[in-house]
Amino acid sequence: MSAPTTPADLVILGGGSGGYAAALRAAELGMSVVLIERDKVGGTCLHRGCIPTKALLHTAEVADNAREGEQFGVKSTLSGIDMDGVNAYKDGVISKNHKGLQGLIKSRGIKYVSGEGRLVSPTAVQVGDETFEGKHVLLATGSYARSLPGIEIDGTKVITSDHALKLDRVPTSAIILGGGVIGCEFASAWKSFGVDVTIVEGLPHLVPLEDESSSKLLERAFRRRKIDFSLGSRVAKVQTTADGVKVSLENGKDYEAELVLVAVGRGPVSEGLGYEEAGVAMDRGYVLVDEYCQTNVPTISAVGDLIPTLQLAHVGFGEGILVAERLAGLPVVPIDYAGVPRVTYSEPEVASVGLTEAQAKEKHGEVEVATYDLAGNGRAAILKTAGAVKLIRVAGNGPVVGVHMVGSRVGDMIAEAQLVYNWEALPEEVAQLIHPHPTLSEALGEAALVLAGKPLHAHN
Repeated sequence: MSAPTTPADLVILGGGSGGYAAALRAAELGMSVVLIERDKVGGTCLHRGCIPTKALLHTAEVADNAREGEQFGVKSTLSGIDMDGVNAYKDGVISKNHKGLQGLIKSRGIKYVSGEGRLVSPTAVQVGDETFEGKHVLLATGSYARSLPGIEIDGTKVITSDHALKLDRVPTSAIILGGGVIGCEFASAWKSFGVDVTIVEGLPHLVPLEDESSSKLLERAFRRRKIDFSLGSRVAKVQTTADGVKVSLENGKDYEAELVLVAVGRGPVSEGLGYEEAGVAMDRGYVLVDEYCQTNVPTISAVGDLIPTLQLAHVGFGEGILVAERLAGLPVVPIDYAGVPRVTYSEPEVASVGLTEAQAKEKHGEVEVATYDLAGNGRAAILKTAGAVKLIRVAGNGPVVGVHMVGSRVGDMIAEAQLVYNWEALPEEVAQLIHPHPTLSEALGEAALVLAGKPLHAHN
């Protein structure tokens, strides 16, 4: 007797940001949808990524406020971090979002299948003894926390971000391998918890994908916070000791700590899932797609961390929606990945959209740059934050092609910067807009005023 087969317009393998966004939009457009997930709907972002890390970072902010209350005339003290309480708060946030998402999927009439799926043909995914046959298949199996060659993750002394989010104690000291977004966010949170933190980054700067000026501002802020970091030298060896872990660098330096967090990025989950057997073109585990997230197999698309685009939840949402709308026959526009906002939620935050100064010079030749220091911003003074907003325009009255921000809460300002970049606004046009006072958003307006040749609270 053959295994039962369930037909659908769209079969989606993976219920993370990209997969569930595609499912919701496709159902909204009248398609029958099967959504297959081996773990929990919401994927890495909701359960092991964006949401829990930002909850930890908010706890860290509360801890800093308690510790530093005297600066603001509040006689507060920090008596300690209760990790059971922190984890209960974090898990409560996740649970609320998870329940809401489950309800949303049910309300749209999406068939949700819990189990390990495998692509068995260009139009079918098998889960256990059941096969789901689709007119189209969407691969959205996400990513896992990578390690480095020769470093064994044991989950106690040598951990990934997955383990770090479940820690039941505050370690006395930690070495973080990787100074990108994940490494800097954990360094920031742990420092606020009272951990002695050292970051090891093989490239010359922290958050190396950001504009160099942003990296330098973050490094300056981390030095002030006494977060140690080693730049420009790679790891040679990691060994566990009786008391913890010893990390040896290629430059001869050694660091010791209670634990090591390996935060060197994320790799695609694609091995053993039948992709290559179905003829899908791959590269180093990533599924290759065109600008419409279409693979070389006409009936298969792929989105999210599985494809070599920006590994961000909101990119997964955008790609998932694009695929659903393309399959429904709606006109779609390819995503301009430079136009996607990027935020590192450390203290201070780093946010950007568009090109770095180096990229802008390479693409456009001559550029004009204005940097507005937050020292001149009233709201920044109230918050006691330091940083800057930097605008890059094409020389000769061209549009804004890059916006880079460093400071407390600047991640909340990047949405306006996204509109400036994506609508190819001129600084003169932004300068005409009146920003509310006192807010951090004025810094964006002030930088535009500088580029427009009429600075207000800035020196010529």
